[in-house]
Amino acid sequence: MKKIIAGIIICLFLVAEAVSAKGNLDFTLHKLESGLPGNTLVVIGGIQGDEPGGFNAASLLVTHYRILKGSVWVVPNLNFISIIRRSRGVYGDLNRKFATIKSTDPELKTIEKIKAIILDDRADVILNLHDGSGFYRPTHIDWARNPSRWGQSLIIDQERIEADKFGNLGEIARKIVADVNHHLYAGEHAFHVKDTKTCLGNIEMSKTLTYFAIRNAKPAFGVEASKKFPTHKRAYYHLRALEYYMKLMGIEYQRNFDLSAKEIRNAIRGNSKLAFYDKRIFLDVGNARKRLGYIPLKLNSRIEFTPSNPLITIVGNEKCYRVYHGNRSLTRIHPEYFEYDSSIRGITMQIDGHEKDVDFGEMVEVDESFSVLPEKGYRVNVIGFTRPGISNEAGMSICRKDIPKRFSVDRTGQIYRVEIYREKKFSGMVLVNFGVRPKNLLASNPLMPSLPRHYGITPLLTEVLQSR
Repeated sequence: MKKIIAGIIICLFLVAEAVSAKGNLDFTLHKLESGLPGNTLVVIGGIQGDEPGGFNAASLLVTHYRILKGSVWVVPNLNFISIIRRSRGVYGDLNRKFATIKSTDPELKTIEKIKAIILDDRADVILNLHDGSGFYRPTHIDWARNPSRWGQSLIIDQERIEADKFGNLGEIARKIVADVNHHLYAGEHAFHVKDTKTCLGNIEMSKTLTYFAIRNAKPAFGVEASKKFPTHKRAYYHLRALEYYMKLMGIEYQRNFDLSAKEIRNAIRGNSKLAFYDKRIFLDVGNARKRLGYIPLKLNSRIEFTPSNPLITIVGNEKCYRVYHGNRSLTRIHPEYFEYDSSIRGITMQIDGHEKDVDFGEMVEVDESFSVLPEKGYRVNVIGFTRPGISNEAGMSICRKDIPKRFSVDRTGQIYRVEIYREKKFSGMVLVNFGVRPKNLLASNPLMPSLPRHYGITPLLTEVLQSR
C-alpha cells in the first residue's frame, strides 16, 4: 500500500510540474523547405504520449534530415505534456477529439492549431505516427497477432477519397508496405495494410486525426510500429515508411546517418543539448548526472533556453528545473542566480600547449591539460578545482586528476565546467572534455535547423491552464 501511495504522489507531482511550464510544452511545427517546387508531406508524432517510436522518428526528421526538393512539415511533439508523463493522454485521448471537442477542454487550442496545419492548401499528404500493440494480421494467429492488433501496420480509413492527388489511399498503402517489407530485421516484423473502414460505422475511428483529414479531402495515413520493439527499432520502421512516402511524392532528401536501428539509437542518444541565454551556457545533458548543482542562471529573468531537438524541454520552478528528452527525465538543474555581464563573448585558453580562442557555449577537447589565460578584471572558476588561498584560477594548468569526478557534468567524469565572472556578475561558461568523443555540438551540426528559443517557466497552474 505504501508503494501505491508513493507512486500516486510521484504522478501527481509530475502532472503539476509538467503543466507549470508555460509555453515550453506547446507543440512545435518545423517546416523543412527545399526552396524548390514540389509536394508537401506533413508528419505528426506524439499525439499519444506513450508512443516514443513515433515521436522520436519525427524528431529525427527535424534534426538529421535536409530536404532537397519539395517540403516536409513536422510536428514531433503534438501532445508534449502527455509525452513527458508517458501517458496516452493527460486530458484524455487527443486522437479522439477531432470530430467534436468541448469548449472547456484544455486541449481545444491544440486541436484548432493542428487542424489548421492539416487544412493548409500546401499540405498534400498527412502521416500520423503511432506505436501499436502486438502485430496486426488480417487473420487470427494468436493473442499477439490478430486483426484487433495495430503494430506493424499502415492504417487507412477507406480505399480512396476524392482528392486532386494521392487519393488512391489503398494502392499507396500497399506499395509502401511492400517497400518497407524489403528491409525487415525479421520476417515476423512484416507490415500489413489495415483498413478501418471508418465511414461504414467505425465510431472510434471517426473521431481521429486521419479521418478528419480525409473528410476534408486530405490524403492521410497512420503508421504503426509495434510496441514489442525497443524505441529505436520502432523509429527505424517509421523512418523506412517515411522515406518511401517521400520517394513516392517526389521529395528528395539527405540524411546524416545510416538507416539502421543501431544508428538511430545513437542519433537519439547523442542529441540532447541545451544552450541558455544566447549560448552563455551550454550543457550536454544526454549523459548528465542526475543532479547538476549551482548552474549560474540569470537573476530576475525568465529562463531562456534553446534545445538541440524539439523533444527537449525544461519544467519546474526557480529552485529546481527538470530536463526532459521526450519521456526520459535526463537531469535536474539546481540553479544559482547572478546578474549577467555581456562585455565579452569568450576566453583564450591554452589547451595541451596550444593557444585557442574559445567562445562561451563551446566544449573543447583536452588530452592532458588546459589553462585560461588571465584577463584583467575577470575571474576564472573551474568547478571542482581548488588551491588553498587561490580565488582566481586563471593561468593555472589543470589536469583531469586535479578535479574530483563528482564535479563533472557527465556521469563518466569527463566533462567539467569553466566559468568566468566579472566582479560578481556571470560572464559565461565553457566545457572541457577530457574524453575522446566526436564533436556534435549545438552549433556545429550542419543539418541542425533553427529551433525555437523558449522563454519563461511559471509555477502557476491556473495561469497555464487559462493560456492553453
